[in-house]
Amino acid sequence: MSGSDRNIAQLIVDILEAEGVEYVFGIPGEENIGLIDALNESSIRYILTRHEQAASFMAEIYGRLTGKAGVCSATLGPGAINLQLGVADATTNSTPLLALSAQVGLDRIFKESHQVVDLVGLFRPITKWSELVPAPAAVPEMFRRAFKTAQTERPGATYLAIPEDVEAAPIPVGAKPLPINRVRAEEPSPAQVLRAAAVLGAAKAPILLAGHGAARDGAGTELLALAEKWQVPVATTFHGKGVFPDDHPLALGAVGFMRHDYANFGFDAADVIVAVGYELQEFDPVKINPGADKKIIHVHRFAAEVDDHYPVEVGIEGDISRSLIALGNAVAGPFDGGTGTGKIRGLLTDELDRGSTDDRFPLVPQRVVADTRAALDREDIVLADTGAVKMWMARLYPTYAPNTCLISNGLSTMGFALPGALAAHLVHPDRKVLASVGDGAFLMNSQEIETAVRENIPLTVLVWVDDSYGLIEWKMDLELGRHSNVKFNNPDLVKYAESFGARGYRISSADELLPTLREALADDGVSIIACPVDYSENLRLTDRLGELTGPF
Repeated sequence: MSGSDRNIAQLIVDILEAEGVEYVFGIPGEENIGLIDALNESSIRYILTRHEQAASFMAEIYGRLTGKAGVCSATLGPGAINLQLGVADATTNSTPLLALSAQVGLDRIFKESHQVVDLVGLFRPITKWSELVPAPAAVPEMFRRAFKTAQTERPGATYLAIPEDVEAAPIPVGAKPLPINRVRAEEPSPAQVLRAAAVLGAAKAPILLAGHGAARDGAGTELLALAEKWQVPVATTFHGKGVFPDDHPLALGAVGFMRHDYANFGFDAADVIVAVGYELQEFDPVKINPGADKKIIHVHRFAAEVDDHYPVEVGIEGDISRSLIALGNAVAGPFDGGTGTGKIRGLLTDELDRGSTDDRFPLVPQRVVADTRAALDREDIVLADTGAVKMWMARLYPTYAPNTCLISNGLSTMGFALPGALAAHLVHPDRKVLASVGDGAFLMNSQEIETAVRENIPLTVLVWVDDSYGLIEWKMDLELGRHSNVKFNNPDLVKYAESFGARGYRISSADELLPTLREALADDGVSIIACPVDYSENLRLTDRLGELTGPF
């Protein structure tokens, strides 16, 4: 095909290839068939999903694991609107994503017409940048800006609407993908490092808090070196799990639970918090600084948001790894603040150990977490969906490497884990991947079992079955003393799995879970495991935490 015969749809595919896009997740529509057809002639694999929402979650998890914008695609109107949940989830989770959708032609977008919706306006509040491609000549610059905006500074989602007539138009003379310039990592300000050193010089009991940004920036090695040099404890956010290994003697575990958990006692004893890659949407800082009296050193690529309980004493902006090295050079340590690391670690270990030998059926959550950990290697990946399952996995599941326990805590979206597991396996085909989901979240995107079977993507889903929206029931019981409108009925999940051509397992005793997990994870196919869970442990946990007193 000569250059003059090629159209904008084919130029867009050229641009996607130049940006290093490997997959596009989505559902085609009448108005973007040119783009879908052009993808067939490219190196990019189109993953046809069964719902656009699932496509957006797949793109989000791809972006989270690679640092490159995951791409999802839909038709105009309802198809584009269905992308919005995963797009919002990506932005609130600081994950790079590019959403593309068709739009009606420029010849009728300005008037009331079939399927005309202001998609740019709908996407604008949930993206870093949202725009309509107004002309064929704008395509190279707008796509380069969309990728650059999604992937740099604080990552997030971007959106482009492509009018049907623009997509079909000939490529303007000279139009081609723009060169990609990588932004050089910034050195931290020496003056700010010295200011931070002065604060730390007066500190008695500093503590390190590692957030999602530390994992995203690959700063785990430098974080570990700094903690060991200073001999200070390290807690992570739910999003930051694994950036500091949970089996290290200085590890406190994760913070973000709805009650004062074990790790919070480490913050109670601290006078300075060195927050590394922490972003406020990960959890409310009032949980670790209720009196707003602790000095905070904010280490990140960008400035902190404003919050009464996050009063930044010193902000160090730039490459996180280099900032940590600079802090280590400026402050020798070690510190001896008595934050009770050993006792806090002991509480976590004891809870998990007790759970691992608890043979009650239905299974207690601690047993499910312990068996999940035993079934997965250190580098394997689990996606913990939102609900009671997230609370148990986030606080109790030991994690040893970044991005191996994936949680949504910016938007806390239900239904992301099952489709997200497909993307995780595409990124890391050499690792085992498990979606750990509540039965409420499972049916929100269970149609993607068919996608996994059709696309030959290994998928293992562990469904925590309690016939309820368990986290809401927990919250109601905790605050109201009763619950309502949370119970539902499930289909036979084994037969349901088998109807898609997948394997189904039903756990009928506690000792069946671990061997079943191992069998399913070793299989190259698709497996759904239905595991009954006794969530009466929920209130026992919050009661037990409420009785704990510090300092440790």
